Amino acid sequence: MRNYRVFVRSKTKEQNAVSLLRQAGMVRTGEFEKRGISRTDLHRLRERGVIEKVARGLYTLPSAVLTERHSLAEASRRVPGGVICLLTALRFHDLTTQNPFQVWIAIDQKAWRPQGKGVSLRLVHLSGKSFTEGVEAHDVSGVTIHVYSAPKTVADCFKFRNKVGLDVAVEALRDYRKRSPKGLDQLWRFAEINRVARVLKPYLEAIG
Repeated sequence: MRNYRVFVRSKTKEQNAVSLLRQAGMVRTGEFEKRGISRTDLHRLRERGVIEKVARGLYTLPSAVLTERHSLAEASRRVPGGVICLLTALRFHDLTTQNPFQVWIAIDQKAWRPQGKGVSLRLVHLSGKSFTEGVEAHDVSGVTIHVYSAPKTVADCFKFRNKVGLDVAVEALRDYRKRSPKGLDQLWRFAEINRVARVLKPYLEAIG
């Protein structure tokens, strides 16, 4: 009888873990523990191939479809409070032909640096309105990720032109101008927040 009860409890935990992952896409160890699923349980479920570890303390289902944006969801889980930025945000908004192998993510200057293995991160430190303004929320693989808006990202590229390359910033500006001809006010607002209005102005005039 005892073995039967252990089997039932184990089966229930497996069902709860799978159900949670189907709802959330990716789940951290702490979230499992709140549901009564211990680290030992997670280890057993991994060995049996029920769940898959994608990063330190981060799990998903083996059957989960891994898209290009899956790495954004993983990065957002690893860096709570971070915001997808620069080259990765440009890619998200289809404003570049670049395909960065790292996930660029902005964090507050006083924020802790994430540790552990997983998707490769490129951290950018911002503060004040440069960090808090222009943030959008999107659902990716069941995870809410935060990404800077298209005009904020273009302004950021000029702010960090030495990191991403001036050619990338100009390309993004050209594509944004073509796609959003009525969005220049927003672009100019973020350029002023980033203190790059004077830098951006001649390129914007040249593009027309």
